[in-house]
Amino acid sequence: MNKLENPLDSDIAGPAPRHRTTQVKVGDVAVGGGAPIVVQSMTNTDTADINGTIAQVAALARAGSEMVRITVDREEAAAAVPHIRDGLAKRGITTPLIGDFHYIGHKLLAAYPACAEALAKYRINPGNVGFKDKRDTQFADIIEIANKNNKPVRIGANWGSLDQELLTKLMDENAASANPRDVRAVTREAMVQSALLSAARAEELGMPKDRIILSAKVSAVQDLIAVYQDLASRSDYAIHLGLTEAGMGSKGIVASSAALGILLQQGIGDTIRISLTPEPGGDRTREVQVGQELLQTMGFRTFVPLVAACPGCGRTTSTTFQELASSIQDFIRVEMPNWKTKYPGVEELNVAVMGCIVNGPGESKHANIGISLPGTGEAPAAPVFVDGKKFRTLRGPTISADFKALVIDYIDQRYGQGAKVPAPAAE
Repeated sequence: MNKLENPLDSDIAGPAPRHRTTQVKVGDVAVGGGAPIVVQSMTNTDTADINGTIAQVAALARAGSEMVRITVDREEAAAAVPHIRDGLAKRGITTPLIGDFHYIGHKLLAAYPACAEALAKYRINPGNVGFKDKRDTQFADIIEIANKNNKPVRIGANWGSLDQELLTKLMDENAASANPRDVRAVTREAMVQSALLSAARAEELGMPKDRIILSAKVSAVQDLIAVYQDLASRSDYAIHLGLTEAGMGSKGIVASSAALGILLQQGIGDTIRISLTPEPGGDRTREVQVGQELLQTMGFRTFVPLVAACPGCGRTTSTTFQELASSIQDFIRVEMPNWKTKYPGVEELNVAVMGCIVNGPGESKHANIGISLPGTGEAPAAPVFVDGKKFRTLRGPTISADFKALVIDYIDQRYGQGAKVPAPAAE
């Protein structure tokens, strides 16, 4: 393994230097070239439903999605795109929209020039942009339209829709080899080649490297890691990461975090999407939250204040600390869209809500503001610490409400216009 593949081969714990990639501008968002890793998402509305799609894009943008992909699968969807863009603009939302094209993207972009202009980027799947003799022509048509509109493209190979001609060719070559490789290894090679050959063709057609992003999505964690390591070692295009068909709930979160966390630690990846299947009636913005939390917990970016809370044990029979931690965390996430402008820097805040004396005071001292609630058999008092020093002791039935008020007051004094942190008070 080289240094890119093994960042832990160091005396200093931390991520490897970012893999050097070419920077791409998607609307006003910079991807690659040392820019912060970008979180993106995708709608699951019918794009032809203009109002429904506007509402979901707006919700994703408010949650922190910095780019949003929408399906453009038929004429009604293509016709709706400029109206969606304009409707969002009326709400003050300028989040770049990415058009997801399969099979007939060349026709839709040609027939609906307003759609081609309104989108900030086109996503092309080299496995289904066209088949046999039509593939090169239809791919070239999309690239020509992208060049005409000065739009970047993401060339996204996918395990489930891989270029079958390329895969068959590589499988035949492998079968004839004196040392044939595992079938999965050949399939991974086909993924990488599909993306790289398509990118090279795009450049031949006049598209500059700084308008090309590559992805190679797989649904198995180990395959995804291997594919992206190979893709990164063989190119310097900007790279989009995502575990496709990750699944629902904790399974999807764990699988995506495991795969993307390893790659990000190795310096690979310029933009990410967490492809979660929503629970029935679930909130689509969950994938944005998970993407942000992954980047923040790994130390790449800060999005919202962090709330540290103990898991609970036999010492913490009270549910007060659980309820308080949940209340504070939910309150912070709801308020963040407003706080971003009102309290610059508030995303760096650390809050601790602990359930007993064992780690409570110590963890609270490490936070900007923390509380150590009484556990089983402890005195009914809750010391509050501000920037490492004891600030106050809360008692009585209003501990939760009192601490929440102190957090709000701390935020206002530290990050508001006054910018004055309360001094610890003697007791």
